[in-house]
Amino acid sequence: MKDASAEQIVQFMMGGSKVSRALLRIDGPVSRARAANLLARVPEGTRVEFKGARRTLPQNDKMWAMLSEIARQKTHCGRRYTADNWKSIFMHAMGRETIFVPSLDGETFFPIGWRSSDLSKEEMSELIEFIAAWGAQNGVVFLDEAWEHPA
Repeated sequence: MKDASAEQIVQFMMGGSKVSRALLRIDGPVSRARAANLLARVPEGTRVEFKGARRTLPQNDKMWAMLSEIARQKTHCGRRYTADNWKSIFMHAMGRETIFVPSLDGETFFPIGWRSSDLSKEEMSELIEFIAAWGAQNGVVFLDEAWEHPA
């Protein structure tokens, strides 16, 4: 429901469609007014969530480069893990709900839970700093140290 009017969103939220969600990004006075109008008109019991700006692509690139280096250089409890598995390990260590569930054949496990694409810029910075600190404590050599603090 991108760029919808407040009236369309209220109809949307009140069952005028099968979907009951709307996302507004506050990027100036018009979107702020639209959000205030919407908040004044949505039904009781409507849930509202405020999140910081999304993580940036340079942050995402840095995180994956770091996770790839860790996956290449380190083991955890005697096993090698993919960069994606390491991401789940780090997100869990930072308090994000991530669980590992058995695959359909019962032979392996895979992570489910928080996605890094949903992190804010600040949360992604914290995750990158945490990965960097763990890497430094555990002898990981990150190849591109020029990526000190991506915006």
